[in-house]
Amino acid sequence: MNFDVQQLLRDNIRRLTPYSSARDEFTGQALINLDANENSLGSPLTKWYNRYPDPHQHLVKEAISNIKGVSAQNIFIGNGSDECIDLLYRCFCNPAKDNVIICPPTYGMYEVSANINDVEIRKAPLLDDFQLNLAHIETLIDEHTKIIWICSPNNPTGNSINRQDIEMVLNNFNGIVVIDEAYINFSRQKSFVQELPEYPNLVVLQTFSKAWGLAGLRLGLAFAAADIIQVMNKVKPPYNISQVAQELVLQALKEVEQVNDMITELVSMRDALSEVLAQMPVAEKVYPSDANFILVKIKEARKVYEFLLSKSIVVRDRSNVLLCNDCLRITIGTEQENTALVDALIEWMNRNKQ
Repeated sequence: MNFDVQQLLRDNIRRLTPYSSARDEFTGQALINLDANENSLGSPLTKWYNRYPDPHQHLVKEAISNIKGVSAQNIFIGNGSDECIDLLYRCFCNPAKDNVIICPPTYGMYEVSANINDVEIRKAPLLDDFQLNLAHIETLIDEHTKIIWICSPNNPTGNSINRQDIEMVLNNFNGIVVIDEAYINFSRQKSFVQELPEYPNLVVLQTFSKAWGLAGLRLGLAFAAADIIQVMNKVKPPYNISQVAQELVLQALKEVEQVNDMITELVSMRDALSEVLAQMPVAEKVYPSDANFILVKIKEARKVYEFLLSKSIVVRDRSNVLLCNDCLRITIGTEQENTALVDALIEWMNRNKQ
């Protein structure tokens, strides 16, 4: 492998002089801040938010660094993982020239962001067991292929991608390999974050939206080599993470034990619900899951979906997604919510004599 991040960059990004905010030009504490055109009289809230937040989220990165065992210089914090995805396109992919590879069925924002940035999408569908088709991926790569996207555990299928297959891609592709680990906390698989020193072309995405239960804060993470993180910081908006979000996530990061307890409970409920669904005639197949959801092949999936809606139960109909014919994706809820789902499915079967 001959990976050179500077060769991958778009020319305009390589030449870009980033916006220099007031907080970039001064660091530390001051008694009087008259540099950022803020409202010095405060705000209408009990806690004042009249000052701009730390544009580089130093305290949050330090806390994450202590938990993950990764240097703060290898951490990027985005306004959700979706900002991280978009930034990787904007940094490395030349519109109407470069291409990326995705492996459907997979997370839809890889393709949406590619379309927004006018980047060609090349598709290497997963095999029937939802694993990578390495031979197909190889045929799609050319000199304009900049990124290969791999979601593991995968959404919507829930399975983890074989580690050896991911390593094969990392070792043989000169572009960037993004491993989206949004659901890694629910998996027995080891994160690739600790492998950063081995792979200069590796970007690992994680999020506070799933296991940490902070979807409303919109905080995503990218872990990568320092030179990749520097480029992302160069392109991002100056204050992409609000002060409120930074304060709340710092509080949450002190509660790792509570989060681990929630993960354990969710995994236990996931496995229990999988067993119950597998015994139901309406469920033709319950796919193994390493995430906080289950993909289930359902007889008359669309009708079942609509029946659940009539009971005020919303699941995700994935029937129109490649390899997911007649499949519903079911997020693990509370114990009461899971019971209500099972009861509704029993009612459906009784009505339809299944």
